This record gives sequence, C-alpha cells and structure tokens, in this order.
Amino acid sequence: MIEVFGDERPFEPPADDALVASVEAELGLRLPAAYVELARQHNGGHLARSAHPTESRTSWADDHVEVTSIAAIGRTADESLCGTFGSTFWVTEWGYPDIGVYFADCPSAGHDMIALDYRSPGEPSVVHVDQEFDYRITRLAPSFAAFITGLVHSSVYDDAY
Repeated sequence: MIEVFGDERPFEPPADDALVASVEAELGLRLPAAYVELARQHNGGHLARSAHPTESRTSWADDHVEVTSIAAIGRTADESLCGTFGSTFWVTEWGYPDIGVYFADCPSAGHDMIALDYRSPGEPSVVHVDQEFDYRITRLAPSFAAFITGLVHSSVYDDAY
C-alpha cells in the first residue's frame, strides 16, 4: 500500500458501513470505493505526499497544487465531509461551484480546494477549484484512486513559488 497519510492520528475513527451510508445520504452522492476503503483504514488526515502535478498554472504554482489534508468520512471532526468545514460549507459560505464533494484542502486557507467532480456520469474525476482564478476548474485525475497514486512529496518541486 502506498503511503498516503503522515504519522498523525486520523481525523475520525475508521468509517463503517452505517457511517458511509449516512454521509452519502446527506451528500446525496455515492463516494468512490477507493475513498471509502481508505477511510476504513485511516479516516482523513494530513498527507505524507502533498503535491499533485497539473497540466496548467494554478494560483499555487505553474506545474502543481499543494494539498494539505483529506477530509474524513463523517461529521464529528471539523475536517470531515459533513463537519463544520465540510463540503457544503465551501459551496454555501465561500461560493464554490456545486459540482460534487469538496474533500481536500490546500494551504491557501480556502482560496483553492480539491473536489470530486460529479458533472459527468460514472466515477467522479478529481479536480482543483481555484477561487483566485474565478473558480477555475482544473482536472487532476480521472478517479480518486488515480489522484492518490499521483500524489508526490512536495520536495519534488522547487520551493521558489
């Protein structure tokens, strides 16, 4: 298994079937199987590999985005999908486009986010939504599993940004 999270504790206890079902019902969307499986092992937390390449410039860098953490499947922790700063918060309070589920944050303190994009049928893709660029949507990966596989250590990129 690839290293996803750092050494810190997860945001919430492992997700069980009942919790996953209730969160999916609240969100009105089915979460990707790879996200659910990850949350059964380590339910949210700060990332060990926190950079993801992009094909176009973002407000963070010319060639990548930095990702701070992945939200837990739950509602207890502030950093959970249905918590205080969950997916709905970003749409209702910050004006992010209602395209799916905002599941990961960036170091910009809300000025860019990572989301599961459900606008097309099938498994949702993973996108970067950049408030600083008029909520521009940039595709990062065709699936959650591909997004996780695509994460690299931030040391790969020059810190001069």
